[in-house]
This record gives sequence, structure tokens and C-alpha cells, in this order.
Amino acid sequence: MDRKNKETRSDIHARITDRIVAELEKGVRPWVQPWSSGSRQGRITRPLRHNGQPYQGINTLLLWSEAVAKGFVSPIWMTFKQSVDLGGHVRKGETGTTVVYASRFTKTETDAHGDEVERGIPFLKAYSVFCADQIEGLPDHYYAAPVPIAEPEPAERIEHADRFFDNTGAVVRYGGDKAFYSPASDHIQLPRPEMFKDMAGFVAVRAHETCHWSGSKHRLDRQFGKRFGDQAYAFEELVAELGSCFLCADLGITPELEPRPDHASYLCSWLELCSRRHNFSNPQQSIM
Repeated sequence: MDRKNKETRSDIHARITDRIVAELEKGVRPWVQPWSSGSRQGRITRPLRHNGQPYQGINTLLLWSEAVAKGFVSPIWMTFKQSVDLGGHVRKGETGTTVVYASRFTKTETDAHGDEVERGIPFLKAYSVFCADQIEGLPDHYYAAPVPIAEPEPAERIEHADRFFDNTGAVVRYGGDKAFYSPASDHIQLPRPEMFKDMAGFVAVRAHETCHWSGSKHRLDRQFGKRFGDQAYAFEELVAELGSCFLCADLGITPELEPRPDHASYLCSWLELCSRRHNFSNPQQSIM
């Protein structure tokens, strides 16, 4: 990678990190904004591309945050060219939102022994997209707000969510008043479902702990921190927070995500983590 491309990639990392840090400094977790904003109605989904495919990773956070800040209703985003191809046009004065595309290409090189070897080189590209709310002339379905879904009764289990988590194979034990994943016994401990305010909240907690479960040594092998304050501990909690939000969106569930008792402490921890990792060493790691 030449110097120019390396600097461009670092600049993209810095811009994304700075935006997330700015939200954290305001006491806001940007990944829960769609749920906590009173301006949003109906089902919460991941932001969608013009063809209906969901955005992933950091792009989900960036577009959720922008939608809340600008009061956008449509979950669909597209490039300027895509809007033109669909018969629309971006309104004069509208500004795009930066998203990123992360991938890698293979380069053949000659090693010290004269043999040809293939090396994977990661790259990151930034581009701008516009919400359908910023575009005129698109087919009507691009402007439709997400269809509201009925909230389940407090005691009613959410069958499709239970089925999803049961299919992961994670062992869940119920009892007590704490939720956690135990690496030693490789099980998830949850309070009984009826102890939760509603089943959507139960799903959000189960999703959080299932994300911790996914990081065990014989699965994704993430390095868990030993105590609060460790950088690895803060990173793992951040992965579980993001994963829970993404899973709830994919499952079509809108939990009431209230600040946890240690909310302020975690915000400080994540701010410190972002400061230490001001650019992400691998654009295809967990958050991408």
C-alpha cells in the first residue's frame, strides 16, 4: 500500500472514530439512538441499501446516528448515481453521509526464495450515500416508513427469537437476578423471563450474553479482559452491546433500552478505548 492510500485510510478511520467519540462525550451510545429517539416510529431495522440489503458493522452505526440527527424516516440509503438510475434526484442543498466499504485484494509477490506467493491486502474506501428522504422522484415504496409491529404481551415469549437463539447451541441456565456468560462452564446465566419488564428486553439481554458466548476460545477466540477497566474488557462489552442492537434489529424487535446502572462508567471506558485505538488496525474486524 502506497503512502497516499495509507494516509487516506487513516483519515477515514479518524473521521469515523471522532464521530463516535463525540456522541459518547455527550453521554449517548450512538448504537441505541434509534430506540431512544422519540422521533422514530414503527419497527427498527438496520439501514438498507437501495436493493433492500442491510448495511453491516460500522455503517449501521453511522446511518442510524445520521437518521436520528436529521429526523429521517425511510431506512433506505443510496448513492447519487443509484438515485438517478431509479429515476430520482437528490434535492438541492442536501449533503451525503459517509459510509465505508472494506475488502481485500490479492497480490502476487516473489519471496526471498524466489517463489511466488499470494498476499491479501486489506483496503478501505469511503463514499457518500443519501437517505430516500433526501431524494425526490423515487418509486413510492422507497418512502414508506417501517411497518409498526405489535408489542407482545409481557408474558408472551417471542417465538422466532427463541428459535434463533436456541439454534446457536448455547447452553442457557435460568435463575437468580444477574445475566452473564461464564467462560469456565461455557454457559449463559439469565434471570427467568418473567422477571423482565417485557419479552423484548429479555431478548436484548439474551442477545448481549450470546454475543459474549460467541467470543469464547473455541469459537471466535476474542480475548476477554479480566476486570473492568481493562482495554480488552471494554472492547468485549462494546462488541456485545453492538451485537445485541444488530440482532434485535434483524429479529424485528424493539426493546426499551434503558441506561444501565454503570452507564457512565462504561461510557468513560469506551471513550478511553477509542482514544487508544484512534484508527482501527484491521478494517474487517468485528465492528466492520
